[in-house]
Amino acid sequence: MYEATAELRENARVTSEYKGDYQELVDEISELLGAPATLENRDFELIAFGAYDSEGDLDPSALDPVRTRSILTRRSTATVRTWFEGFGITRASGPVRIPPTPEAGVYRGRICLPVRHRGVVLGYVWLLDSDPGPTARQLDAAMRVTVRIGALLADEAQHGADLSRELRAVLTAERGWQGDMAVAALRTALGSRSDGPYAVLCVAPWPSSDPDDAPSARTVPHATALCTVPWGASSQSLAVLVRLRATDTLTPASTAAGRLLERARGVEGGESGGGRRASSGTADPGAVAAGIAAARVGLAELALAWREASAAARAALAEAGFGPVAEWSRIGPYRLLTALPPETAHDPAVRPLLSPAHRELARTAEVYLDCAGQAGRTAAQLGIHRQTLYYRLSRVEQLTGLDLDDGEDRLLLHMVLKGARL
Repeated sequence: MYEATAELRENARVTSEYKGDYQELVDEISELLGAPATLENRDFELIAFGAYDSEGDLDPSALDPVRTRSILTRRSTATVRTWFEGFGITRASGPVRIPPTPEAGVYRGRICLPVRHRGVVLGYVWLLDSDPGPTARQLDAAMRVTVRIGALLADEAQHGADLSRELRAVLTAERGWQGDMAVAALRTALGSRSDGPYAVLCVAPWPSSDPDDAPSARTVPHATALCTVPWGASSQSLAVLVRLRATDTLTPASTAAGRLLERARGVEGGESGGGRRASSGTADPGAVAAGIAAARVGLAELALAWREASAAARAALAEAGFGPVAEWSRIGPYRLLTALPPETAHDPAVRPLLSPAHRELARTAEVYLDCAGQAGRTAAQLGIHRQTLYYRLSRVEQLTGLDLDDGEDRLLLHMVLKGARL
């Protein structure tokens, strides 16, 4: 059981400069009450876990489904959150006892200690209720500790908001002196953490229209700062500055991307929202994807890195083969295509082929060009007879006026068809 307790503590690790303070305060509450306590923010995202037991072991009966999920995934579901909030914890200024409800996955009763700062609830300390349970004096002492936690949460929230503002300024600034000043301001805000190596991550579209609706950087593995950035006319994307151990491995960025895609799927209300692909090889209109820029040391090229991350996310949304997480270095011709103006896909010669009435012909032409003009491979991939393929290709030539035996015509057609996916 000691190993299990150690794993739970590691999974509850807080990735911020406040980590040690939170852990010490939660451990202090656990000691005061003689029971393990957990600290979550007001969005029910786990911050710290205090495992207390005189023998050093953790009672397996304490791990009902709700508590296990909270510890191992660092957050609770929207249903669980709504259920607990129904007991008035958002308005309470003192301990709230919540009875066991097995049908809700809550096998043990809870005591919730609201964490407030200047009258605003910022989080919750949770512990399992027992008989006889903590005394009123013990709970009063624990509530005094929550005051210190509330001050820390408020300070961290302000610091996170400052970093979000500075990061957004870098990513949206015009090139030149304005961008240089924004980078200097972010470097100052980060202090010693401004030295690399870093990667920039883009998650798009982020499933919220509120530009301030972004998760805390603390809840995203390896994240130093994050913010929302406009994505198209009415959507948002999420930009994340991710710390790397070395420039030759993007694993921390991939881990952060996976966590955020899971969160995005949860916001959308279904498990398929973050990685759905249509049968044609394009992304489902409701999909969310992530792009990761090349690694860099320092902050000087953050704006360029953001363009790479955004391009990789666009490529992942356009091509199923890139998966829900795409790295800039692996998107091939989309490195060029994503840099072209959107109207490039509307070349007048190819425009007739892009109409809905000729979707099958366009698909045939694209697969044919993907297969380097090899008829046998193309027919096999499309599951059609060669004569059917030749007929379709002749129709493509008639519609576009392009000669598929001409290298430049084939290049133009291929670029436009790929660009149309974007």
